[in-house]
Amino acid sequence: MVENNNGNSPKGSNGDQPAGGGGADGGNAAQLSVLAQYVKDFSFESPGAPQTLQGPGQNPQLQVGVNVNAGPRGEDIYETVVHLEAHAKSDDGVIYNVEIDYGGLFRIKNVPEKMLQPVLFVDCPTLLFPFVRRVIADVVRDGGFPPLMLDPIDFGRLYAQNLSKGGEAAEGQPN
Repeated sequence: MVENNNGNSPKGSNGDQPAGGGGADGGNAAQLSVLAQYVKDFSFESPGAPQTLQGPGQNPQLQVGVNVNAGPRGEDIYETVVHLEAHAKSDDGVIYNVEIDYGGLFRIKNVPEKMLQPVLFVDCPTLLFPFVRRVIADVVRDGGFPPLMLDPIDFGRLYAQNLSKGGEAAEGQPN
């Protein structure tokens, strides 16, 4: 279990619950528990194979995009889904395309309402990303290409950028 104290409790920042009589804060500490992780949707295509396996061709390019969606699924239960797509192409055409929707089901307790959205759009995808990265690397490698080792994503910065665009702009963004 992963706990996120958000600085509300001076004790137990190591993730352990205080043992009996931990004071008024002990039972109300913010909690973030991962209940499940799963692939919701996945696609890999290499339409130019086997020719593209012999070399990337002229002017290879990689374009990566990420989007996060989240919502309630029950009392104190929330789902966060990381949508990641990577498109590799060259002057000769498509090398490969890979898209994944990787979800997580989280129990979130004792988090103030104003902090719930940052937890869902920053903390939860940050916990999911290493698994998304591994799935992408493995399938690209299994497709006959060098594994795609994605750089870590700063979901906090992405969340702040979307907030600075305004609520309407953030909601209207395509995947």
